[in-house]
Amino acid sequence: MQKHNLQDMLEPVVESLGYETIRILTIGQVNPTLQVMIDVKDYSREINVEDCAKVSRAISAVLDENDPIKDKYSLEVSSPGLDRPLTKPEHFNRFKDYVIKVETLTEVEKRKRIKGLNLGLDTNNNVRIDMDGKEYVVAFDNISKAKIVITDELWEKYQAEHETVEL
Repeated sequence: MQKHNLQDMLEPVVESLGYETIRILTIGQVNPTLQVMIDVKDYSREINVEDCAKVSRAISAVLDENDPIKDKYSLEVSSPGLDRPLTKPEHFNRFKDYVIKVETLTEVEKRKRIKGLNLGLDTNNNVRIDMDGKEYVVAFDNISKAKIVITDELWEKYQAEHETVEL
């Protein structure tokens, strides 16, 4: 099954439930895992287990009906996590000022991997990254993979937002 066919089939289901599809991957050849990563469309809160279960049930029904994966497989619906992939242009503006790692299809100034501060998108849909004081400009269409890097600062922010107090 082609990635785009799965995406075309599943993305409308995910979106109809009020979620954004971050990524759809098939992992492995024998008994593969179909991984569907989701987020809340308006980013007003974090994804929880109930969200994943709801999407999983809806996707399972569509997959059972259409049978796009002929062999036995596992379905995994999850949140993007702290080191979330950046798969759409708008993600680069949403996560501006985060440290990111980008892999490119073709070299950009003799590099295929760039890790630095995300400066967001310019008006031509190019991702701007500051790596050690040098700005790299990468066309969004030239990105094969991009994700947020978990830094000490990001981890501390996450812990502060999720701090629990024992009573």
